Amino acid sequence: MNTQMTQATETSTPRLRPRERGMLLVLCGAIFLEGIDVAMLNVALPAIRADLDLSTGALQWVMSAYVLGYGGFMLLGGRAADLFGRRRMFVFWLTVFLLFSGLGGFATEGWTLVTARFVTGVAAAFMTPAGLSIITTHFEEGPRRNKALLVYSGTAAGGFSLGLVAGGLLTAAGWRWVFFAPVALSAVILLGALLFVPKSPRPDRAGQGVDLAGAVSITAAIVLLVLGVERAAHGGLGGTPAILGAGLACLAVFVAVERRSSAPLVRLGILRSGPLVRANLAGLLFAAGFFGFQFLVVLYLQELRGWSTLQTSFAMIAIGIDAILSPTLTPRLVNRFGNGRVIFGGLLLAALSYALFLPVGADWTYLAMFPSMIVLGLAFSLAYGPLTIVATEGVDEEEQGLAGGLLYTSFQFGAALGLSAAAAVNDAATGDAGTPGALLDGYRAALWVPLAAALAAVVVGAFGLRTRARDAREAEARADVAEPTAVR
Repeated sequence: MNTQMTQATETSTPRLRPRERGMLLVLCGAIFLEGIDVAMLNVALPAIRADLDLSTGALQWVMSAYVLGYGGFMLLGGRAADLFGRRRMFVFWLTVFLLFSGLGGFATEGWTLVTARFVTGVAAAFMTPAGLSIITTHFEEGPRRNKALLVYSGTAAGGFSLGLVAGGLLTAAGWRWVFFAPVALSAVILLGALLFVPKSPRPDRAGQGVDLAGAVSITAAIVLLVLGVERAAHGGLGGTPAILGAGLACLAVFVAVERRSSAPLVRLGILRSGPLVRANLAGLLFAAGFFGFQFLVVLYLQELRGWSTLQTSFAMIAIGIDAILSPTLTPRLVNRFGNGRVIFGGLLLAALSYALFLPVGADWTYLAMFPSMIVLGLAFSLAYGPLTIVATEGVDEEEQGLAGGLLYTSFQFGAALGLSAAAAVNDAATGDAGTPGALLDGYRAALWVPLAAALAAVVVGAFGLRTRARDAREAEARADVAEPTAVR
C-alpha cells in the first residue's frame, strides 16, 4: 500500500533530470523568444512609421509579412522536423531567425524591413514545431510530458506578456533595439541548443520521397487564406473573395495530392483523431478571441483614453499571470480533473473575461478593467497548455512534428481571423466619425467578436467532455466484466 502511494506521488510530481532541465530551458527560451519578438514589434510600430515615413498600408505589412511567413510555412515546418531531424531543423532555423532579426534592425526602407520580417516568420514556422516535437518525443506520454509542456506553454505566454513591457522600454531608447535585443537572446539559446539538445538518429526516409506537390499546395493555400483574412481587415473587401477562393482551390488540390501520394506530407488519417481535431478547432477559436480582444483593448486605451505605449503595456501585463500559473497550478488541476475539464474551464473563463468588458465606458478606471485582464490570464493558463497536450497525445513519434505544426497553424490562423474580424466590425461600427462616442461604439460592437469565438470554443470543448465521459463509462464497464474473472 505504501509502495503504491509512493509511486502515485512520484507520478503526480515528476522530477526532471539535470540534462532534461537544460534541454527544456533551451526550448522554453526559443518559444519565449518567439513571443517576445512579436509583442515588442507591436509596441514599436508607431515609432517605426515615424522614422521610416511609412504609410498605414506599408506599416500593416510589417506585421502581416511575419504572419504570412509564420502561418504559411508552419505545417511544412512541422513535417520537415519529422523528415529531416528535429534538432537539425531547430538549430538551423534558429540561426536564420537570429540573422534576419538583426537585418530588420538595420533596415532603412520599408521593403527591407518587410522582407526581413517575412523570413523571420518562416524561420519561426520551422523552429517552433521542431522545438515542440523535441519535447513530445523526449518525454514519455503522461505526467512527465504534461509537466514539460505546461512549463513550455507558460514560458510562451510569459514571453508575450513581458514583450509588451520590454518593447515599450526598448522603443524609448530607439526602435531598432526591438530587433537587436532578440539577436543576443537567440545567440545564447543557440549555444544552449548545441550543448543540451541531444542528437537523434537521422530519420529513416527510405521509400519516403519529399512530397513537393503537397508542400507547395498547402503552403500556397495557407498563405492565400491568411492573406485574404488580413486583406479583409486592412485593405477592404476588394479582391478578397478572389484571394480566399484561390486559397480554397489550393487546399482542394492539396487534399487530392495527399490522397494519391505514397509518402504524403500530411497523412490525412491523422485527422480521424477526434481529440486532435477538437484541440485544433478549440485552439483556433481560442486564439481568435484572445488576439481580437487584445487588439481592441490596445485601441481603446491608446486611441480613446490617450494612454502611452508603456502605460498600455503595464495595464495588460496582468494577463501574464498565466506564466506563473501554467507550470504551477495547471499541472495539479490536470492530474486531478484531466485535460478535458481543465480546457473547458479555461474556455468558460475566457468567455467570462470578454463578457465582463462588454459594457466598457469612456471613463473606466483600471480597477474596472482589471477583472477581465486577470480572468483572461487564468483562462490562458488553463486552456493553452492542456490543448497542446491533447493535440499531441496518442500521436506516433514520427508524426509529432506534424501534430505540432497542425496545432500552431490553427493558433496562427485563428489569430489572423480574430484580428481581422474584430478590426472589420470596429471599422464598420465606427464609420467615418472620429468622435469619442463613435470610437466607443465601435469598440463595444467589436467586443462581441472575441466573445462569440470563445462561446464557440466552449461548445467544442463540451463535446470533448461528453466523449471522455463515454470512454470512462465504457472502461468502467469493461473493468466490471473482468472483475469476477480476476476474483476466481
